[in-house]
Amino acid sequence: MPYRIMVVDDSAFMRKIVSDLIEQDPDFKVIGTARNGREAIEQIGLLSPDLVTMDVEMPELNGLDALKIIMERQPLPVIMLSGINEQGMRETIMALELGAFDFIRKPSASTSSHDISQVKLELHEQIRTAMLMKERKAARESGLHTQAELNSLRPASAAKTTHSADTEAGRALSKPKPERMTVIRGMEHLASATAKEQIPKSGAAKLERDVLNGARSDQDRSRKTSAETANKRGKANGTDPEIISRRSPAAQDQGTKKLVAQKDKAPMQVKGPQEEAVAKSSAQKDTKTGFTDIVAIGTSTGGPKALKAVLEKIPRNFPAPIVIVQHMPPNFTKSLAQRLDSLSQLRVVEAEEGMKLLPGTAYIAPGGFHMNVVYGSDGYKITLNSQQQRNGHRPSVEVLYESLLPLSSLKRHIVLLTGMGSDGARAMKRLYEAGVTSTIAESEETCVVYGMPRSAIELHCVSHVLPLQEIGPKLVQVVK
Repeated sequence: MPYRIMVVDDSAFMRKIVSDLIEQDPDFKVIGTARNGREAIEQIGLLSPDLVTMDVEMPELNGLDALKIIMERQPLPVIMLSGINEQGMRETIMALELGAFDFIRKPSASTSSHDISQVKLELHEQIRTAMLMKERKAARESGLHTQAELNSLRPASAAKTTHSADTEAGRALSKPKPERMTVIRGMEHLASATAKEQIPKSGAAKLERDVLNGARSDQDRSRKTSAETANKRGKANGTDPEIISRRSPAAQDQGTKKLVAQKDKAPMQVKGPQEEAVAKSSAQKDTKTGFTDIVAIGTSTGGPKALKAVLEKIPRNFPAPIVIVQHMPPNFTKSLAQRLDSLSQLRVVEAEEGMKLLPGTAYIAPGGFHMNVVYGSDGYKITLNSQQQRNGHRPSVEVLYESLLPLSSLKRHIVLLTGMGSDGARAMKRLYEAGVTSTIAESEETCVVYGMPRSAIELHCVSHVLPLQEIGPKLVQVVK
């Protein structure tokens, strides 16, 4: 049974294009269209679609106002279709804050066939991921499991798993194809589809990768057991993270240092010539920069709303700079920075080449450019480059995190928020092993997509797993 989609756009031509693109995947079926937000709200009440694509700019009731009503009355995944004009970009950022799942840039009559194909791929990926997240949430709430999660409970010898290269959709695991899980509307539980309802071949491989990204392997269970054993030892000697988090700030610092020294009994990190040079040259950083800490945040799908929730809880006098990678196309990152600047006490800017880092300021990597932090004669600054994509992204979280590895004179605080895939997780692991001050991942309960944070947690390199509303206060607590 295909997923049921509604397409909302004031242009009949665009409704046709978007509907045709969606239905090129046999797993998706367009069950209705609407010309504006008012019609969309009426049709959603009548048809109960699984997902809606929504134009941002429409007459009578625009996409932004319609989204507010939808999220109040009948919440469901909404993908915004945005134009590239400044007004459209601003409203798209606001839509993401209000709960839209994600957005794609709207194709036009002049769009090339290559660009149309790219829009189709992005649209299919976002719809599929949104449906999978919706099903996982319904399964958690009902206490049931998807077939993929049940498969993960088998002995390790019954099904070996192998991780492939990173993709935006997540990590592929070599397990038998799961049965399709169907949301039973109005009953908030899942039921296994019959063999006749299994996914058509054209969409099976993609859905299998995405669904299996949520499976928990026996290897993870074994690691968890080992971690629990280690935590019991930690409770005895005062290095348990939960105990540390309940202490006074001074006691936390002492406990955290002890924990870092003992974690995984990692071998001592030997600094290379570059790291030694940076450490020596930045020894007087207090007088040159005015800060001793730096915060680095990485996020993707659901990021604008998550960043708002984090930054609005950080005061104007925050004594460290914050560097941010949000997976987003060019130009949209400028609108994102302007929007967050208006909502936060912090100064929030789109990063520029050579920009000097200052405390109390957040720097968002511009779409289409990797961002690095480097140390020079006048302090810490930003460099940008348009080198090859990393993990399918430019900017890449991993590139930003790696640039912090040599900066051992700074207390580094590394954060991964909601997002598809695993960008940043491996670099967080390297920083963790190098003894950074703190690593934080958003917990599943508040993630729009539990991909990037989960990847880091599975690598056992996260010192704090927190719901979104607690991450800002935690940063205020750990940055002195």
